[in-house]
Amino acid sequence: MDQNDLEASAIRLQKRIGYTFKDKVLLRVALTHPSLTHNNKDHPENNQRMEFLGDAVLDLILAEELYKTYPDEREGFLGQCRSSMVRGDTLSEIARNLKIQNALLLSPSEERNKGRNKDSNLEDALESLTGAIYLDSDYKSVRKVVLKWFKKLLQNLEKKVAKDNPKGNLQEAVQAKGNEPIEYRVLNVDGPDHAREFKIAVFIGGKRKGTGVGNSKKKAEEIAAEKAFKRMK
Repeated sequence: MDQNDLEASAIRLQKRIGYTFKDKVLLRVALTHPSLTHNNKDHPENNQRMEFLGDAVLDLILAEELYKTYPDEREGFLGQCRSSMVRGDTLSEIARNLKIQNALLLSPSEERNKGRNKDSNLEDALESLTGAIYLDSDYKSVRKVVLKWFKKLLQNLEKKVAKDNPKGNLQEAVQAKGNEPIEYRVLNVDGPDHAREFKIAVFIGGKRKGTGVGNSKKKAEEIAAEKAFKRMK
């Protein structure tokens, strides 16, 4: 992507996300995949550090909003809601709706590996953009932008929580049938540091009931739990 394409893409993205950066370097860093910075003097910094910050900012914004929205609910319910909202597939879906994939800065190899459409890359970019907006403005501004991104999700949150809790659903199903022990075992870990892939199986009463593959242990466990739950049904 040449400089003109980059600038045009950045302008369009800022309109979609609802925020215009004062410091365009922050935007560039937020969109830079780690694969592009290996021995590349033109791209000395990628979005991994900014993703770390954005993850924390997202957690605070959503926790505060849930605390205000559900004044009579206990911690457990609020935690489930927040977990549902910051799931990898939720964040990548929001990123796709904002068409962040069109503005990602990737290495040629990551481009060939369809990195522009990988859930993990989109999730990281959304978190990085959150961190970048926070650094470019303040908490009040980034909160306003983030809540617009999550508006539709917040309106249908209770249904999504019920759907997005496969490990909890499996636990309840197992308890109803005798409460056998549930164990999640890592079968394999593959890929480079910035693109890990985990293969995890869930065992119920010592018997393997489902296997999941994901870009994090949590995601792989959830996929395994969902498969096991469907088998039990």
